[in-house]
Formats: sequence, C-alpha cells, structure tokens
Amino acid sequence: MRELVRIIRFTKDLWRYYAAISIFTILLAAMSQVQPLLTKGAIDQITKILGGGHANVKLVGVFAVLMFVTDFGQTLLSNIGGYYGDLMSAKLQKELSQRYYQHILSLPQQYFDSELSGKIINRMTRGIGQIGNFMQVLSNNFLQFLFSTLFSLIVVFHYSWQVGLMLLLLYPIFIWLTTRTSGKWQAYQKDINEQQDIASGRFAEAVSQLRVVKSFLQETRELQFFGKRYQKVLQTTRPQSKLWHTQDVWRRLVLNLIFFGVYAYIFIETARGMYSLGTMVLLIQYAMLIRLPIFTISFLVDQTQRAVSNTREYFDVLDQEPEIVDRGDARPLRVDDGEIVFDTVRFGYEQDRMVLKNIDFTIRPDTKVALVGESGEGKTTLTSLLLRLYEVNDGQIRIDGQDINAVTQRSLRGAIGIVFQEPALFSGTIRENISYSRPRATEKEVLAAAKAANAHEFISKFEKGYDTEIGERGLKLSGGQKQRIAIARALLKDAPILILDEATSSLDSRSEHMVQEALERLMKGRTTLIIAHRLSTIQHVDQIITLKNGRVDEMGTPDELARSEGIYAQLLALQRGHTESGKKQLKKYGIAG
Repeated sequence: MRELVRIIRFTKDLWRYYAAISIFTILLAAMSQVQPLLTKGAIDQITKILGGGHANVKLVGVFAVLMFVTDFGQTLLSNIGGYYGDLMSAKLQKELSQRYYQHILSLPQQYFDSELSGKIINRMTRGIGQIGNFMQVLSNNFLQFLFSTLFSLIVVFHYSWQVGLMLLLLYPIFIWLTTRTSGKWQAYQKDINEQQDIASGRFAEAVSQLRVVKSFLQETRELQFFGKRYQKVLQTTRPQSKLWHTQDVWRRLVLNLIFFGVYAYIFIETARGMYSLGTMVLLIQYAMLIRLPIFTISFLVDQTQRAVSNTREYFDVLDQEPEIVDRGDARPLRVDDGEIVFDTVRFGYEQDRMVLKNIDFTIRPDTKVALVGESGEGKTTLTSLLLRLYEVNDGQIRIDGQDINAVTQRSLRGAIGIVFQEPALFSGTIRENISYSRPRATEKEVLAAAKAANAHEFISKFEKGYDTEIGERGLKLSGGQKQRIAIARALLKDAPILILDEATSSLDSRSEHMVQEALERLMKGRTTLIIAHRLSTIQHVDQIITLKNGRVDEMGTPDELARSEGIYAQLLALQRGHTESGKKQLKKYGIAG
C-alpha cells in the first residue's frame, strides 16, 4: 500500500488531467447505466401493445432516440477522454524521466562505480512505463468501476433486493480470491526484473564495446549470456503465470456459479409473474454491467501488483541520497593563483581499505606536476578527489587556501579543466562537442579553440566542417582527431586549473606531435596536474610526485629525482635498457616509454 500511495503522491502535479479523465469516465459510465432503463421502458410499452393493451408509441420512439444519444455520447466522451489520457501519459513520462535523470546526475561517482548503465536505464524505463500504465488504469477504470457498480446496485436493489444481495456478495469474495496470491506473484516478478536488469546491463556494455566483442570473436558468448538470462525469465514466468491463471480459473468458477444463481432466480421469478418482461431484461442487463467491473477488479489487482513490483527499483534509486552536497554556507570558489594543497588526505573506496594514506603535497601556481606510480596506486583517485567526485575520509584539499568542501561544487568544477586519456565525446556535431564546456560560446571562440588545439585543419576538410556528425563517442574520428577535439573543449572552458590524463601513448607519431603541441598551448599559464604516460612528457614538468603503497614516495624536479634511487630513476633506467622485462615493468606504471 505504501508504494501505491507514493505513486499517487509522486504524480499529484497532473491532478488536472486526472480530474478531466475522471469526469469523462463518470459521464461515460452514467450513459452506459441509463441504457438498461431506456430498454426496460421500451419493452414495457411494446409488451402492452403485444398484449392488446394501450401504449404510447411516441414514447417508444423517444426511448430509441435517447438510446442513440447515449450511444453516440459514449463514443464522443471515450475519445475525448482518450485524448486527455494520451496527453497525460506523455506529460507523465516527461516529468518522471526528468526527475529520475536529475536525481541520477546528483548521485556520487561511487554509485555508478557499482552499477551497470544498462540496469540504471532499464529501471527508469520499466518504472516510468509501469507508473504511467497504473495511473491511466486508475483514472480510466477505477472511478468508472466505482460509479457504475454503485449505480447498478442501487437500481437492482430498487427492483429486487434478493438479486442485489447476490450481486453484492460477488465483490468481497472475488477481491479475496484475487489478492491471496499477490505476495507470491510479486516475489516471482522481483526475480524476473533482476534477470532483465542483468541482461540489459550486459547488452549496453556489449553494444558500447562492440569492437572488442567482434575482435575477440565473442558474439556467440555475449548472445549466450543474454539468452541465458532471458531463459531464466522464461523459467520464472512459467510458475508465475501458472499461479495467476490457475487462481483465475477458480475465481471465474466462483463468479460463474454466482451468476448462474442470479440468472436462474430472475428467470424463475419472472416465470412466476413476480417480474415483468421489462424488469427481467433490466435486471439481466445490470447484472451484465456488474459482471464487467468484476473482471475489472482482476485487471486492477494485476496492474497494482505490477506497479508495486516494477516501480520498487525506480523508487529505490530516487531514495539514494547524494553523498556529496554543498554546505548551507558554501561559497563560490575564487581562483586567483591556482595553488593546490593536499593536506594529510586519506581516502578509500571502502572504509577498511585505504587507497591513499596521509597524502601531503603542494602544487605551486602556474606549474606542471606529474603523478607517477604503478596502476592502482591512486593517481586517478587524486584527480577525482580534487574534482570532489568523492569525499576524502580525512584531511583537506585546498585551492588558494579554500577548502574545496566549503565551496560550491559548480564553482569548483567550473575552475578545473580536464582532458581524459580516452577522449569522452558525445554523438552530435563537432561544434557541439567543442562547445560542450561552454554551450553559449560564439562561433569565433569555437574556431579559436579548435585552431589552438590543432583541430581546425582536419575539421575544415570534412564536407560539413564543424557541423559534421561524429557518431556515438566519436567513432567516426581517429584517435588523434578525437583527442584534439577534447583539447579544444578544454581550451574553450579556459579554466585556471587543468587535469591532464595524458593520452598520446596510443597515437601515431604525427598525431602525437599535433596533440602534444596542442597540450603545450593548453597548459600554458595554468596549474596542471598530469597523469603521465610517457617519460618524455615527465621530463618537461616542474615537479614529479611518485606514489607507492598509497603514500607519497618522493617529490622533486625531474633532474633531482633522476639522481635519486627512487621510482623515477628506476623508470629511466628501465627505458634505457630496452629489455622486454623493462617494458613490462614500465607498463605497470602506465608508461609507454
């Protein structure tokens, strides 16, 4: 019941649509309820004529006209109600999707580290679809069911309290029979949803990495994984469907027996002369009108069960509290110089496993600092903490003396530009991707950024230039082209602090030269933190910070550390050795040579 109340509260902003649909539904039900009375009136008049009595022939004609009016009225009202239902459904989908998306964007990076993107999407589409279906059923069927049932029972009780009592008993019996299997049915549905989420998550992964799937000839494996999950869905659907339909046979059998009693009673009493022919037809018609809502109960319960089961994960996501929120007194970050201080910073993705332990260092304004360490030592984690994608467990990070926890996230991330190792581009045009960092940038500013990133030349060669569609994740571009667009995007942002996950190791020599030249322009005049992948890059920085066992192992200029016996000196020696074992050792540090 809690979930149902939440669904209704969640969609309360659409009450105008619900009200309009409900009014049309009630009018529709009222017209359908009037027809048996008109039929009775016409039959009573015709019976008099057939019996040789006096009857009002004009009144029979009036009944026929009124039946046409109510019939056409139902056609008109059902379509107007359907129109408002379509509008409500579209508006509901828009609002629920936006609310879900907005909340997802507010969740911490850690949430996405443990969830498959396919699962997140599947929960949204299933939850929103089910809420939409349920609210339509509720507004279209529930009030009509309630109104038509009450009206029908009142009329039936007026003509025959015995028939009315028999029909009234249908409801508690049928509702009890329908709801007694609800818990088990929902347990089956939970298993089905879980398997579908896993299948969808893997599907999204495989599609996004189709080149890997094809190059390793794993199409069959991925298809088998997907099929195996849906086979489990099929295996769970069998007992779930069997449970529901077996119980439905018993429900309908009870219903059939009660209606057998109702019809038998009406026919026998009419034969005895207790009811007129018109009254008999009226009672039968109202019994039929009541029979339909009885089956609607089964449909309503089915939809309710689905709504509860299929929206649970949707609401679970919305119940996830954003762990990283701005303080009430948070102020915008002011960057005058760009000094960065990590002060005794401790962090772990899990509380009992610290990745970073008492990290202390200072990056002076307008300098280039390279982070060096084996994979898993926390280089990327440090940059994520600087962006406040995660919260430190202990210690403090300051920019120009300001604790980043005391400033707004928007101003913090607005002050930091970033170029990822894998250029993260979106489907759309080249212009849209460059201006992603500043959507309101002028054409002149976009061109200037592209030229500074050594991208304008190759962009101009495309038939549509900056309006060229690049495909999902920029698949229509080469690695060097993608990287230069990513650099242009960072240049356009013009942030005083730069995080550079250097990405030249996998490029050909010409592309590497073009990208490196663009990076030099990008770093000029900025405080730059580099996760280096080439020793040639490290040799030109102002300071090197090496990480070992989650701690700062050494700090100094390239010349100072080259003369030490630390990690950097060892890497230089390995590079000079040109041995296979040396290359493997360099690879552990993410260094291409």
